[in-house]
Amino acid sequence: MADGNEWKELLREGERLDDLQRDGLKLIQNPSWFCFGMDAVLLSSFTKVKEGDSCLDLGCGNGVIPILLAGKTKGKSFDGLELQKDIVEMAKRSVCGNHLNDRVQIHQGDICEAVAHFGAAVFDVVTSNPPYMTGAHGLVNETGHKAIARHELTCTLENLIDNATRLLRPGGHFFMVHRPFRLAEILSCMVSHRLEPKRMRLVYPYVDKEPNMVLIEGVRGGNSRITVEKPLIVYERENIYTDEVRRLYCD
Repeated sequence: MADGNEWKELLREGERLDDLQRDGLKLIQNPSWFCFGMDAVLLSSFTKVKEGDSCLDLGCGNGVIPILLAGKTKGKSFDGLELQKDIVEMAKRSVCGNHLNDRVQIHQGDICEAVAHFGAAVFDVVTSNPPYMTGAHGLVNETGHKAIARHELTCTLENLIDNATRLLRPGGHFFMVHRPFRLAEILSCMVSHRLEPKRMRLVYPYVDKEPNMVLIEGVRGGNSRITVEKPLIVYERENIYTDEVRRLYCD
């Protein structure tokens, strides 16, 4: 890992350095753009990577998921694809500071052109924490980085699932975090692209509230059978994580 002086050289004006609470890994973020949240942490814990797997994160943003997966699994390689050039440049500095250049590569490009960029059927695992909102839904006074991160302005859910399927090897696994209000659309789209839903877990902020996230695993060309795991409750009470969530941050 880079020492304090090296990280200072990697930081740019307006950026901050966050501790990922795993093996000394750190992440450069710009609060004016879009910082990662719990959904990225939960997705990295939900994702299963075997030794030797090649992995790709679609819409990788600041690179948090490839970096976390490189830190907690024995996968062979972790690629990230991000549309916005300045965020790609920032993510690359995080990779460099964590001395992960031999395993993590960040690429600039459009998810809709991902197959042309990487080739078909080349990854064992594809992950994504995509924009949750369709088009301009809920788009109020948002522009630039935050709008692209939250809304399907450059890539639809179907674009994502179509490209993820084609990027995966037969039998390859897709992992995504999304919103439950789009669950019917998500499952229908996955099935139509032969990315069979195999595992699902709903995430609840509190035990007596409605779920606000869903974690989904699909298999390219898999048989029709899905396991619905027990609910994940995030908070015992305000600002106090449940024991399970605390473990997920350290698993």
